[in-house]
Amino acid sequence: MKKPTNSKKRADQYNFPQFVYKDYWIGRDYEDASERIAVKRLLNGKHFENAVDIGGGYGRLSVLLEDYADKVTLAEPSKQQLDIAKDYLKDHPKIDQVLTQADSLKFADKSFDLVAMVRVMHHLPDPILEFGELARIMTDDGYLILEVANYAHGRNRLKLLLKGRRLPKRPVDIRSSKNQTQENIPFVNHNPKTVIKQLAHAGLKVEKVLSVSNLRSPALKKVLPSSVMLTAERIMQPMLAKTYFGPSVFFLIRKAK
Repeated sequence: MKKPTNSKKRADQYNFPQFVYKDYWIGRDYEDASERIAVKRLLNGKHFENAVDIGGGYGRLSVLLEDYADKVTLAEPSKQQLDIAKDYLKDHPKIDQVLTQADSLKFADKSFDLVAMVRVMHHLPDPILEFGELARIMTDDGYLILEVANYAHGRNRLKLLLKGRRLPKRPVDIRSSKNQTQENIPFVNHNPKTVIKQLAHAGLKVEKVLSVSNLRSPALKKVLPSSVMLTAERIMQPMLAKTYFGPSVFFLIRKAK
């Protein structure tokens, strides 16, 4: 895999007109709902003083975090995304918006008792710096919700098994060979077991796991009603957690004692 480029350069690409992240979610209602189900399940019964949505784009999940925290901050490295967020969050004036990056966050130590980073890991071939920053801004009794783009999902494991190959420990760049250049944003899938070790190196420990977007398939979306898919998703998330079955894995994390 190619050596990752500078984080700021990667994040700046979301300022380009072709990277309108809000448009990405058109037609992805199932994936959006699945992630909201996961966040609600992991935060059920909890409430926080200060929450931060790291790399939260235009604030898609920042609004949800308001249900669980007195104060929410959207921390995003793209000015274009924050400009979109101004309109998207117009009815949520208490959500602060800060231009900053996950590898060098503009927050004091132990600023937040809830940190969320969703749909960011697929741009981080080596997340060690980011994990250090997440641990730094968390309070000692705080929680981190981390979403991981999962290379170990069921379909990939079956393909590798049939080919007699082992699951790679390192991140896998899933871009086309044409797009694997320094000018294009990295897009990788991770081995969850490797991520857990990287988190431990940063002093973070996984407490809960959910397998998410388990039925992500264009074919299934055409034949199954959304209500059926989401009912099944609610059942499958905890049931398949230990197998890392889904293409997305959600971790609930705390600082190691």
